[in-house]
Order: sequence, then C-alpha cells, then structure tokens
Amino acid sequence: MTSTLATKHTFLIVLFLGLFAMTVRNVTDPDVWWHLKTGEYIAQHKSVPHADPFSYTRAGAPWIAHEWLTELGMYELQRTTGFGGLILIFAALLATAFFLLYLRCGPAPYVAGAATLCAAWATAPIWGVRPQVLSLLLTSLWLLILERSERNPNLLWWTLPLTLLWVNLHAGFALGLVLSALFLAGEFIEKRLNFIPARHTHSRTAAFILFLDLLLVPLNPNRLRMFSYPIETLRSAAMRNYIAEWASPNFHHAEYWPFLLIILAAFATLSISRTPPRPRDLILLLVGLYASLASIRMIPLFVLIAIPFIAKLLGNWPHSDHPLRRVPSRTAFNAVIVLAMAIFASLRIAHVIDHQPEAEARQVPTRAVAFLQQHPPAGPIFNHYDWGGYLIWKLYPSTPVFIDGRADLYGQPLFHDFADAYQFKGPWQQILQRWRIQTVIVPPDSALAIGLQSAPGWTISYQDSQAIILTMQAHP
Repeated sequence: MTSTLATKHTFLIVLFLGLFAMTVRNVTDPDVWWHLKTGEYIAQHKSVPHADPFSYTRAGAPWIAHEWLTELGMYELQRTTGFGGLILIFAALLATAFFLLYLRCGPAPYVAGAATLCAAWATAPIWGVRPQVLSLLLTSLWLLILERSERNPNLLWWTLPLTLLWVNLHAGFALGLVLSALFLAGEFIEKRLNFIPARHTHSRTAAFILFLDLLLVPLNPNRLRMFSYPIETLRSAAMRNYIAEWASPNFHHAEYWPFLLIILAAFATLSISRTPPRPRDLILLLVGLYASLASIRMIPLFVLIAIPFIAKLLGNWPHSDHPLRRVPSRTAFNAVIVLAMAIFASLRIAHVIDHQPEAEARQVPTRAVAFLQQHPPAGPIFNHYDWGGYLIWKLYPSTPVFIDGRADLYGQPLFHDFADAYQFKGPWQQILQRWRIQTVIVPPDSALAIGLQSAPGWTISYQDSQAIILTMQAHP
C-alpha cells in the first residue's frame, strides 16, 4: 500500500508540476494591454467606465466593461510584481482548473492523469494571460460542484458566492448558469425514464439555488445589462466575422487536432460502452459539442464535459493485479524524479519571465510606439487592429486609437471601414478623410502601407522591419 501511494503521489506531483510548467506563457495576447489600461483607469478614477475612453471612433459610446474586476486585479498585479507575477498567477489558475478536472475523472489515477493531459493539449491554444482563463477555472469548479452535489446537495450553495464573483470577473458567468439549467433538464428527463427515483429531491434544491443565482447577476457595475450581454456577444456579427476565436475551428490547422481526437474518442467510448450513458451526460455532450463546433472559444467547455465522461467509461485501470500495484518501495528514486521535474519547471519559468521583453517586441511595435511617444501625432491615427491595445497601454490619454480588440464596442460598420482602409480597397480614401486621419501605423508589407507610399501627401516618418509610420503632410 505504501509503495502504491508513493508511486501515485509521485505521478500526480510530476503531472501537475509539468502542467504548471507547460501553462507558463509570455504575455503576448493583443488584448492584454487594453485590459491593463482599463484596470489602471478603474484604480485611478475609483469607478468602472460605462463609455469608451480609449478610441476616437467610438468615444463616449456605451461600453460594457464586463471584465472590470479581472482587469483591476491584472493591473495591480502587474504594477506590484511586473509581468512575471501575471505569468505565474495565470499559469497557476490554469493548473488549478486541470486539477479540478482531474478530480472528476474517476478513481483510476493513471487514466485520470492521461485524460487531464489530453484536456490540456486540446485547450492549449487559449492559454496565456487572458481573462478567459478565469472562466475556464470557474467552469471547471462549477462542474465539480454540480456533479458532487448529487451526493451532497448543500454543495450547490457554493454557486452563490461563485456567481457573485464570476459576474464581476468575466461574462463567461453565463456558462455556469447554463450548466446548472442543463443538469436540471437532464435530471428531469432521467426521472421520466426511471434512471433515478421520482422522489429524488435534489432537483428542488438545485432549481431554487439556480433561481437565487439569477437574482445575484445584477450585482455588478453594469446591473441588468449582464443578462443580455453574453447573448449579444454570441450574436455579434463583428465577433464572428473578424475575431478568429469566435469562428468555427478549422481542422486543417494542427492546433485543433487534439480537440478533434477528443470528439472521436467520446463517440468511440459511447459505442463500446457496455452500459448506456446517462441522458444528462448525453445532453451535456451534445450541447458542448455544438457550442465548440460553432466557436473556438467554446472548445474548453466541451473538453471539460467530455474528458471525465471518457475517463470514467474507460474504467478503473490499472486493476489491483496490475504490475504498477506491485512496484517495491522506491522512495529515493521517486524523490529524484520529483526534484528533476521541479528543477525543469523552475528553469522554464525563469526562461519565460526573462524573455518577456523579447516576446513583447515580437508581438507589438515597441520601437515604433516609442517613436510616437517622442513625436506625438498631430491628428487622429489609423492603427493595425492587433496593435490597438498596446497603443492604448502606451499612449493613452494623449493619442486615442482608431480600433482595438473590443469588437463588441466597434460593431460591424466600423470593422468594414477598417478592413477597406487596411486592404487599400473600396472607399479607403474617403474613410481616411472622414476620420481626418493624419498618421498611420501598420505593418510595412500591408496593402495600406504600400499604397500610401505612392499616394500624394503621405511621407514615411518612421520604419523598421515590424512597423511603418506614415504622416499626412498636406491634404490632397
């Protein structure tokens, strides 16, 4: 028994040290910069903005800062610990989400561990310093509570403080409410099909607590708007058409193959299982599958649903007579393995944090923005979409941006204008004139950069391999 526990504990420690090391990522997401600036704005003004303060194209327009508490926390963490603190905390959040998933994968530690690694592999594209990570963590915790509440309904009361926290952290709070509703629907169907006794009272408690969860949603700076905002985001044409993560996954890209393998594994497991699946599990799988095929953002939801389902159906492996159960005590050997993994994790963490400046310089035009700080633009600027957040972080309030990652704020018409101007097609000239644009900062190989170099009145103020700044000297 002692050797078995030692082996199992060593396996778990190595697994989650490895996962933590894997989830450590540089701060490179293009949206992180405006998240940080929003947090700074909240800290300085002691209030959450309800109108856009960062752009001139949507200045004063209503804006739902649904991630306000996350942004405030990110800013304070970056201010006190630098980017290293952000990197470590978000890696820890991801590792915790996978640990909660591991707890749902059945009693066989090696099957559960392998399944957890598959889940990590499939969700890797969304890792990083991003508010969505908090929704991944809270979804993982919410599912654990819902599943274990079948044995202890009082666990559902924990969803109340979670709802209050989540609705102020991220609009993904709606996932928790939807999952609670799906569990209730599944329980209702199972009663009708005699999967569980009709006298089962769990559903009454669950329905009452879901009702209380809904009552807590308006307890945020945006009040009742948080009921409709998640739906508006899902239906936003600008989100679907211009934001890659809101599009359907393209299985021609290798990064989505692990997700495809999990889909195939789920159906294969269903086909070979000797016992029929619970109707509730089927409902969750189908809803999660539909959501994940409709939007890349929803892939983690399906993974969190499907992985425990697959792991549990695989059974309790290894069995008691498996060789792994008869390994003699190797405490010293296990300690060496754990120490080696700890050293590897530490070296990787140090490497990632040390190379944050280089990673930042590869993703955003640090030198071009430094030039703009020394030579502030005389008029409105037109900027590359992915650079809008960084420009906000570095140049606000002196230089508002044309566009940034807040697609829900800008809407479809402005995205059309941006696309036409950036691609140097259609009414590009009228767009620049309408917004009185006098400075353009875009990649040097973009159609707009190439076109403006031969357009009357435009001259190059700055250029490097990453960005070019063109300035209007005189109106045509």
